[in-house]
Amino acid sequence: GQGVDEPLSATGFRQADAAGVFLSNVKFTHVFSSDLLRAKQTAAAILGKNRFCKELEIKYDARLRERKYGVAEGRPLADLKAMAKDAGEQCPSFTPTGGETLDEVRERARDFFEFLCQLALELEQRVHGKPGAPSRSSGTSGEQFVFPWTIHCSEVEPSSEGNGSSTVLDANILVVSHGAYMRNWIGYFVSDLNCTLPADLTKSQLSSVSPNTGVSHFIIKLENGDLLNPKITCVCLNQDSHL
Repeated sequence: GQGVDEPLSATGFRQADAAGVFLSNVKFTHVFSSDLLRAKQTAAAILGKNRFCKELEIKYDARLRERKYGVAEGRPLADLKAMAKDAGEQCPSFTPTGGETLDEVRERARDFFEFLCQLALELEQRVHGKPGAPSRSSGTSGEQFVFPWTIHCSEVEPSSEGNGSSTVLDANILVVSHGAYMRNWIGYFVSDLNCTLPADLTKSQLSSVSPNTGVSHFIIKLENGDLLNPKITCVCLNQDSHL
């Protein structure tokens, strides 16, 4: 939750370092993190291993905090499940006293995502002068955006209009957040924005909480500068091969 702001454990630091090595060849244009300490430390560890952007500023945003669990914070998960059972409900839909509902968490995620889309659109307009122009940031080579996935599907690769060649992304954003929050954010992508998912993704995988430092990769296209209808493709979900 939010109320217990503990640092990473020794295992957590090893996992964050492993994620940093895994993503070391990815050049990020922006980094956002929850303002809770464990997320701050994870983001710093990832950038610390990066070949291109060790000095990139990490921007902290309270909208990326974990779900607030009220009276259940700082207590074992078994206690939360017992509270839900006593209330005749089930996790994760149960909201403890003083906690956030799933709808409230999703609203935070929606608000932050719309902020990211606006940021990307403004960046495109500064670089290209108008929305909808071919996506190629000046002075940036395609190699700097290489992702460490072993499987690349043609339908998720960014491509130029008309010529079929690969393009450079206008923004390549790292977001460091928390398990329950991210599950709700992904739920918003799928149910509200019709996100395209990998063909082999199961329902249980879609509803599961990411492992610590699990990596999910989404390609977002704002065609013709349309903020209301982003085209979202999930390349991978909760990738944990680095662990």
